Amino acid sequence: MENIYSVLLTAVTVMGGSAAWRYYEKRAAKKEEDDRWIKNDCSSRITKLEALLEQSSKEKDEMRAIILNLTGQVAELRTRIEFLTDNK
Repeated sequence: MENIYSVLLTAVTVMGGSAAWRYYEKRAAKKEEDDRWIKNDCSSRITKLEALLEQSSKEKDEMRAIILNLTGQVAELRTRIEFLTDNK
């Protein structure tokens, strides 16, 4: 009778051990899949942010050129105003 209990206990232990092993394997695979998804998501976000940064840099350069042009026009208008007010 003791041998039957030992055999049953060993069988239950082995079954439980293999079920736990399968559980931990699935859990590790799921974690790896989540990590891969996060890595791909971050990679695509970084690509989008780099494109936005480049675009804003170009816009900033264009705005700087416009401001320089407008500054030149304002200086020209000041000179004309001074010339017109001095001649009266």
